[in-house]
Amino acid sequence: MLRDITLGQYYPADSMIHKLDPRIKLMGTFVYILSLFLFRGVLGFAVVTAALFTVVYLSKVPFSYMVKGLKAIMILMVITAVFNLILTPGDHVLFKAWIFQVTIEGAKNAAFMLVRLIYLIVGTSIMTLTTTPNQLTDGLEKALMPLSKIKVPVHAVAMMMSIALRFIPILIEETDIIMKAQMARGADFESGNFIKRVKNMVPLLVPLFVSAFRRADDLAMAMEARCYTGGRGRTKMKPLCYAKKDYAAYFFMAVYFVGIMLLRMV
Repeated sequence: MLRDITLGQYYPADSMIHKLDPRIKLMGTFVYILSLFLFRGVLGFAVVTAALFTVVYLSKVPFSYMVKGLKAIMILMVITAVFNLILTPGDHVLFKAWIFQVTIEGAKNAAFMLVRLIYLIVGTSIMTLTTTPNQLTDGLEKALMPLSKIKVPVHAVAMMMSIALRFIPILIEETDIIMKAQMARGADFESGNFIKRVKNMVPLLVPLFVSAFRRADDLAMAMEARCYTGGRGRTKMKPLCYAKKDYAAYFFMAVYFVGIMLLRMV
């Protein structure tokens, strides 16, 4: 299951989405997340679905590769759906047991929330799958540059976010290695009740935290050894510059968002 987590991983491909400016993908991801919680009804669902599958197709990233990232949060999605199912009030009761009741409104709300979560994971993973960490850092820094006027350390923030994303697949691989090593020594992470499972995770978490802090210290020393000072005065090997395809992407993004807003008002 650990290897099914796709967050923070980059999938190399020669696609239109890969070639877009990272600022476009950051803005597009923000607009997409916003639209997920704005659309209403079947028509809005159809528009969001069409937009998502179009971008997935243009990215040339296998859809199965994106979907496997859902396995890691399957339990969270099921819990969210169940809570929406039993806690949403309504006039049309389908089932009632003790203090819990299932209504038609609750079933609809649970279904839409489950779809939103699935679309959220698949849609946001496109940004990291089609953008290298270096491009993501440059895009974040450029996008947040206006905040530097109020003394916000934009470059440091962008660098921290980029390093965090880059460390996710490394820590996942490290966790998998430690887990297999502990299982070879007789550790059991799957049997027993909840409290026992939590206790069994201690032999996994302790070496994982030690490894994470060691990697962070090695990275800090490497940056200091290279006289890294951050932000002001630094130049870019590949400066970001908008092209015609980027302006076209902004146009389609605006049309998409306006369409979602119009459907919400209908």
